[in-house]
Amino acid sequence: MKKILLVLFTLVLLTACGGSKEKKNELYLFNWSDYIPDELITNFETETGIKVITDYFSSNEEMYAKVKAGGAGYDIVVPSTDYAEIMMNQGMLEKLDKSKLSNIDQLNEELASKIVFDKEHDYVIPYAVGATGIAVNTKYVEDYPKSFDIYNREDLKNKMTLLDDMREVMASALIIAGHSPESSDPVDLADAKEIILGWKKNILKFDTESFGKGFANGEYWVVHGYYENIIAHLTDEQAENVDFFLPEKGAQMYIDSMAILKGAKNVENAHKFINYIHRPDVYVQIVDYLETPSINKGAAEIRETTPVYTVEDLAHASLMRDLGEALAVQSETWNEVLTQ
Repeated sequence: MKKILLVLFTLVLLTACGGSKEKKNELYLFNWSDYIPDELITNFETETGIKVITDYFSSNEEMYAKVKAGGAGYDIVVPSTDYAEIMMNQGMLEKLDKSKLSNIDQLNEELASKIVFDKEHDYVIPYAVGATGIAVNTKYVEDYPKSFDIYNREDLKNKMTLLDDMREVMASALIIAGHSPESSDPVDLADAKEIILGWKKNILKFDTESFGKGFANGEYWVVHGYYENIIAHLTDEQAENVDFFLPEKGAQMYIDSMAILKGAKNVENAHKFINYIHRPDVYVQIVDYLETPSINKGAAEIRETTPVYTVEDLAHASLMRDLGEALAVQSETWNEVLTQ
């Protein structure tokens, strides 16, 4: 009998030990690079005892494909508006427990309400708002148009880049051609393709991962991208020679949001992280780091930096939505651009 009790006790002990190993105090974050100050992650870990493990993606398409293929155990992802809508509609996101997200009352609802597919914030919480623009190194480039026409400059050949992002580039070209950025019409797409091919002959490459570094080291003089990815690599002296502008025609606006993946193992920790991010004293460090407009009201009042562009500047920018059936035909046109 004693032997049986000893065996049972040992089994219980092993089971308990095994269970404690499985339930680690962790959080797996899948995010854009250069998007959150490292010290905020460190402070969150210190405050909560939760270890944050972060992986990075360079496009929504890359993020979506990886999550769709299995997700590698991520808890939180940070998709842009169009892919947040796709993922919500496909049942890929966990419904949020808003009783654990007291700080979402800090959201600027004028901006947050643009997420029309989830107005009540049941599945996504806005992380950052901004726009895709064009940066010019004025040390090397003078007398240029503040529009996508700069990509028609043959004298800047191989000194310019465009984002390696179908949605961004196709939408801009469609708008410039006078069409809807969600169009699936073959004639509209042919017009957009012609415009992009005109740009392509003058750029060094389509680049989403290293345009900020390339711009900082002088390899590129004109880049299409996100200000926060550019300024992160510049010294104060270099920044004085940068003109970042939003083209009046073809500018794209984005709202990137935090969402918890369906089946995430660390749902409680994910809610803690999202709520932490929107604490004004925390979020202000994000907008001061990114130098973009604040979607958090409290942070907007105490920020130390002036955003490089304002909410008003975004009025003429287009916010991308789920393309639906148009995605396949636009992707086909984009692949034709890349292979020509």
